[in-house]
Amino acid sequence: MTVSAEDYLAVVTETIGRVAESQRAAVGRAADLIADAVRADGVVHAFGTGHSEALAMEIAGRAGGLVPTNRIALRDLVLLGGEPADQLGPFLERDPAVAHRLYELAPVRPTDVFVLASNSGVNGAMVEFATLVKQRGHGLVAITSAQHSGRMTSRHPSGRKLADLADVVLDNGAPYGDATLPLPGGGAVGAVSSITAALLAQQVTVEVVARLLAAGERPPVYLSANIPDGDAHNAALEARYAGRIRRGS
Repeated sequence: MTVSAEDYLAVVTETIGRVAESQRAAVGRAADLIADAVRADGVVHAFGTGHSEALAMEIAGRAGGLVPTNRIALRDLVLLGGEPADQLGPFLERDPAVAHRLYELAPVRPTDVFVLASNSGVNGAMVEFATLVKQRGHGLVAITSAQHSGRMTSRHPSGRKLADLADVVLDNGAPYGDATLPLPGGGAVGAVSSITAALLAQQVTVEVVARLLAAGERPPVYLSANIPDGDAHNAALEARYAGRIRRGS
């Protein structure tokens, strides 16, 4: 295998196919969990750190996605919690203590459900956040790499990993280290976890909508804000969840 765009495309294509097939049943279980929450007037809270934050953006507040969704991010500590900006940094995700403050800052109700994304599934903040979610009685979907997580030691004092706590685990199929094309002398290039996590997020969203349609309900789905009447359509739906979903942070 060479280091080329063509070889990367081949790897991505193979990985997408493998993930789509192997995670079919888990996608259905995740959709059941989320659809039940939406029917109960719940909100889907999505949280990821590092590049896994892209997964939260895939779920919350985008065209074709569910309106009752809220994105949680480490920067909420600064933007909503008044913490100093210099607290943010690449190692903050390893600190279990921040999970408690993030949960407190989130507009959570008992009927809400959570989707948490972490490729490694071992960092302290994510594992502690998952622990809090389950202690509070919420449903939890985890998106992680089984291969990468399986080769890591947890950074949480409990020794647990994200996948150990979730009601449903979706394996993004990424290899250990995420990158796929080996380099001469070591290392690799061409990460895949963001691509496959986005695929899983969209598959789950589509299946949630399918379940709502099958039940005779009108799914609360965003239109693009950049088409005529998109803003008015979205604002009317968002009003149903006032104070429970955040946009723009």
